[in-house]
Amino acid sequence: MTWLSDRAVDHLQQVATWPDLTGMRYTALEEIGRGGMGIVYRAHDTVLNRDVALKVINAVGPQAALGARLEHEAHILARLEHPGIVPVHDCGTLADGRTFYVMKLVNGAALPDHLASVSRLDERLRIFERICETVAFAHASGLVHRDIKPANIMVGSFGDVLVLDWGLAKAVAGDADAATSASPMGAATPGPRPLTEAGAIVGIRGYMAPEQARAAGEVDARADVYALGALLVTMLTNETPGESSASTTSALKARRVVMRLRAICLMALADAPGERYANAAALAEDVARFRAGLPVAAHRETPFERAARFVSMYRTPILLVVGYLVMRALVALYIIYSR
Repeated sequence: MTWLSDRAVDHLQQVATWPDLTGMRYTALEEIGRGGMGIVYRAHDTVLNRDVALKVINAVGPQAALGARLEHEAHILARLEHPGIVPVHDCGTLADGRTFYVMKLVNGAALPDHLASVSRLDERLRIFERICETVAFAHASGLVHRDIKPANIMVGSFGDVLVLDWGLAKAVAGDADAATSASPMGAATPGPRPLTEAGAIVGIRGYMAPEQARAAGEVDARADVYALGALLVTMLTNETPGESSASTTSALKARRVVMRLRAICLMALADAPGERYANAAALAEDVARFRAGLPVAAHRETPFERAARFVSMYRTPILLVVGYLVMRALVALYIIYSR
């Protein structure tokens, strides 16, 4: 028996999964990403002479289920036309029978890598607001993402913030607009349908709302709010939120996160959906109010906190007025004592 080296095994795996683009307008150039469901390649569109991203289901696993999920994701992306969502150009089936779709090629870094070079709190919060705006657009379209986490956020080379991996997204029950959607080819198709069995748990621990982790019936936009709250904690502390509000609060205090911002995190991370923000738009609005130095819905201020916030908000003009009054007092004293 001849043992193969790791390099040889890796090469064989690459050959086995490399997409068969025979007779198509695309040429695969290199693998640029890999996940549990699919592999993303940099490819060249020979008709329009541009590079694109080509996502193909993995060669292993139940092909029908994976293919349906990838097609579902393509339909979701085609429906959500927003600057924070990568547009889909094409989808179909390869010569080897695997499902694929083609999307815009985005150059950038995953959120954790990007944040390594971002130290200012205000800039981190601006990025978070952009994430919330994209998710809010999906909520307004009757969809919940269900898999928001740092690895699914990309910051482009020119500062664009993108929410990726919509393979677990589903329509909110009772939403009329979710009944139909446009396919990537432009034809009317049935809207996104759930591709997970009832009671199945989807998402990742630490970013899943309690009701999502329990697979307890339908989830709505507030499940995404929980994930966004967990993401905000990660962006503020560089850590995954703890399993309790006490541990999360301790982590935020250790990073000297101010009370009002801690309250925003904890409201988004409330165990009961009814105690969270109603949707991503409401969460983004509270973060924007915090950045503007305004009171936030998540925290009831004491008179002392209100005064401290006022001083912090108008620090420069207050210092100028105090400096002016001090100078006037010194001049007055000089005149009195010089007589």
